Amino acid sequence: MESYINIDKNMIVSTTIGDAEVIWRNVRQEPFALHGFYEPLTEPFFRRLPPDVAEATSEGVNYLSRESAGGRVRFSTNSPYIAVRAKFTVVGRSSHLTLISSAGFDLYIDGEFGSRFVKEFRMPYDMVDSYEQIVHLDGEKRRTYTINFPVHSVVESLEIGLKPDAFLGEPTPYKDYKPVLFYGSSIVHGTAATRPGFTYPAIISRNMNLDYRNIGFSGMAKGEKAIAEWMATLPMSVFVCDYDHNAPTVEHLEATHYPLYETIRAKNPDVPYIMVTRPDYWTLIAEQEGILQRRDVIMASYLKARAAGDKNVYFIDGLSFNVAPNQYETSVDAVHPNDMGFVRMADAIGTVIRHALEKSKGE
Repeated sequence: MESYINIDKNMIVSTTIGDAEVIWRNVRQEPFALHGFYEPLTEPFFRRLPPDVAEATSEGVNYLSRESAGGRVRFSTNSPYIAVRAKFTVVGRSSHLTLISSAGFDLYIDGEFGSRFVKEFRMPYDMVDSYEQIVHLDGEKRRTYTINFPVHSVVESLEIGLKPDAFLGEPTPYKDYKPVLFYGSSIVHGTAATRPGFTYPAIISRNMNLDYRNIGFSGMAKGEKAIAEWMATLPMSVFVCDYDHNAPTVEHLEATHYPLYETIRAKNPDVPYIMVTRPDYWTLIAEQEGILQRRDVIMASYLKARAAGDKNVYFIDGLSFNVAPNQYETSVDAVHPNDMGFVRMADAIGTVIRHALEKSKGE
């Protein structure tokens, strides 16, 4: 079969680090800071849930919780280049995913005015279970970096390669808030983002310098009791509930949505709780009536919570994410947001998170 990937030099992925001198360091060791994982220093791979919770929730969640979506490693260095050497237990491949999203990493510089994208680490097209790659930077400036882990692969190990005599230290910390928890479907998980940093929780995190946890499961977030009870025990500054898409029926959503809120609220009485409805009203034309019925269920949860005296619960209408003139161009397949769709979701949900945190601080 013919291939054009060797014709355009920008399509070629180097599988070595070339002539650069590199010392490799395990991200499970200090001073690296890992975020978004369950016990990353002791588990055999970078998983997001405790094994017992994942197994008790469902077979699908047990499988998908091993994927590293939302995981990050942060550090500071003045190395003129940064390399990665990654080993995988499972490499997720799907027609919805770019290879960069499924098994690539992306690199950001974190600064006073937010984070900016530098470069992606791309897996070779024929990669089986490991690869290494290097990104060259503009000089030897001491800066904080964030590397986002892949969306749909199971990462067994990650090493960072730096110039041998380069400084390596702790990162500039996130703002002094507990992590924002995002629970939901493949949309939270990040399916169809072109690279890991384009999921909407990641965008919000960068824009606001906040830590977060991605508790999204493609097709498998159904408001189960086991995972609800576990999430309620986690430290959190905000809880974002966005699993509308995975409830198999309107009746299932109605039976689980408010109980999930009650479970989280019972142990977190003052945490802002954000209820989000699905974003694909404009693109999934055949299901518009059902989407409106689901929105009504979530609105009913919101109004019930407000009537019970909860002044720290919020409702975000997914119909509002994608507005004219490009409301039909915000998804890959009429269901999963593309990068434009994720940016619009991040803008809307991030606005409410910002307001909720300012309100909680009395600002």
